[in-house]
Amino acid sequence: MDLVQLRTLAKIYPNPTAVLAELANLESILSLPKPTVHVVSDVHGEHVKLRAVINNASGSLRPLLENLFGGTLAPRELDELLTLFYYPRETWTALDAATRATRLPVFVAQATVVLRELARRYTLKRVERTIPDPLDRVVLELMFGNELSRTPAFLSRLVEPFVRNGRDLDLVRMLARVVRNLSVGELVVAGDLGDRGPRIDLVIDLLEHQPNVLITWGNHDADWMAACLGHPAAIATVIRLSLRYQRLGQLVEGYGISLAPLEELVRLRYADDPAERFRTKGDAGPDALQLARMQKAIAIIQFKLEGELFLRKPSWGMQHRAMLHQVAREKLLDNRFPTVDWSAPYQLSADEQACMQQLVRQFVRSPVLWRQMSFVASRGVMLARRDRCAIFHGCVPVDENGELLGFEIDGAPRAGRELFTAFETVVQRAFRTRNPDDIDLVYYLWTGPRSPCFGKDKMATFETYFFADKETYEEKKNPYFNLIHDAAFCARMLKELGVDPTGYLINGHVPVKLDAGEQPIKRSHHAITIDGAFAAAYGDKGFSLVLDAQRMYLAQHHHVDEGGEIIPSVADVETYASPRTVGDTETGEELRAEIGALQELLQAFDSNQIRAV
Repeated sequence: MDLVQLRTLAKIYPNPTAVLAELANLESILSLPKPTVHVVSDVHGEHVKLRAVINNASGSLRPLLENLFGGTLAPRELDELLTLFYYPRETWTALDAATRATRLPVFVAQATVVLRELARRYTLKRVERTIPDPLDRVVLELMFGNELSRTPAFLSRLVEPFVRNGRDLDLVRMLARVVRNLSVGELVVAGDLGDRGPRIDLVIDLLEHQPNVLITWGNHDADWMAACLGHPAAIATVIRLSLRYQRLGQLVEGYGISLAPLEELVRLRYADDPAERFRTKGDAGPDALQLARMQKAIAIIQFKLEGELFLRKPSWGMQHRAMLHQVAREKLLDNRFPTVDWSAPYQLSADEQACMQQLVRQFVRSPVLWRQMSFVASRGVMLARRDRCAIFHGCVPVDENGELLGFEIDGAPRAGRELFTAFETVVQRAFRTRNPDDIDLVYYLWTGPRSPCFGKDKMATFETYFFADKETYEEKKNPYFNLIHDAAFCARMLKELGVDPTGYLINGHVPVKLDAGEQPIKRSHHAITIDGAFAAAYGDKGFSLVLDAQRMYLAQHHHVDEGGEIIPSVADVETYASPRTVGDTETGEELRAEIGALQELLQAFDSNQIRAV
């Protein structure tokens, strides 16, 4: 480091003592067990199921408690304790006052045992940060009471004020939350937070309350981010999907967005349209016809806006996806197009323009939508490296021979790791500057054939609505999805992405068809697809990939009702002869670089190049 950089660092560590303290902290962290990382994917609005998966730490809390209390608690008592950790408010308030009074000291003692075990994975600084202020001193006294030979009376007095003042539930919820938060070092969601399932807003609300979460964006996330930024085609797509799956609650209740402008358009132009090809998924009851007409109206708007965009961006190579001017209308399953001027098929009618102006205004002015999508953007990346895993949503775009495919961004072709980095820059820049060209590229991530978030030759929405030939519905996947069965290809892609070539490519996006004999772990044993049909619309199953110090394993989930427990089936991917430490991971590389910089600063203090404060 040069002297200017060292002087900047000295503003944080102003003297040798401060440097030595941080060196001691960083070097000790290298020897700790690597934090447990839980990876889930393709949540698609299933907030209830995601909450269950998070609350039980992908099933890892049960074996921990079985190990700690298996010899002292009966199976029923162990289940009751687990339920209290998973759902403290619901479980505790169901008890009567007398039971709560006798149960509280027992639960506090049990939670303290669990906290002591979990705290072994972290520095005390990290543990303190996990405990909400100002209760950290109370919890630390409980955790280290035995080591400090605290009397039972002392520990009882710590708890008694909560009981006396009717705040026992606050203590229970806090302890349960700290246990859950320490059991998972980081939650990684490998894309597609919304659509299909009930409420993307409730999914993001849940993630906002997690202490350490990372998102690798999926194509559905890109669509929602572009919609938040006012992209008309993205807004039309979000509304169409919400109508198709009857998920209007996320728009109306979650984001305060009214579909009255669309209802008015239907009244004016689609009032007598049977809209048979646009029926919603599931029984819509008496609203079925109106929802179908609304879906058709916004779908036509989407096809117009997309077509104009694809024709305006020839470098994308998607002109063929501008469908309206190419089709033989007489052969379509539905040939009623009341708003299309066939001399200018991609031009919105006056009524459509009025509708979209109002809808765009609502999307860009929704404070909740802006806050949540800003969270998704700020906590999101295109690619994450965790230990020996490269984690992303879709694919690395390649050709049939496994060679990297390029896509032009900022005037230069990008491929492989550079492509991921360039798209990540575009997303962050779009939220900062709202540049229209950047927002267009965010929308490209939704449906572009060389989008790492999509990775198919097309999204066959138009075909499924209008074509009888079901062969046209096929969306051809990028060759990546076949090549990941080859170990040499995986090693080459891992090296390209900056990961140990003996590690693993981790992607979601494409549901694993278990009933058809597909497996999440590919034949190469170096690629894992963790989209296990988490959403009910896809099968109501799903996987978590757990990267633990002792092993890497897949946990397969199933349907869960509100307040239920998911007990996953578990399959090891690999186990380790000795626990992997922080020093073995990418975090260890970063810490060693920091240690090197601090050593240089210490030498600068010792040589008086920089004066200590």
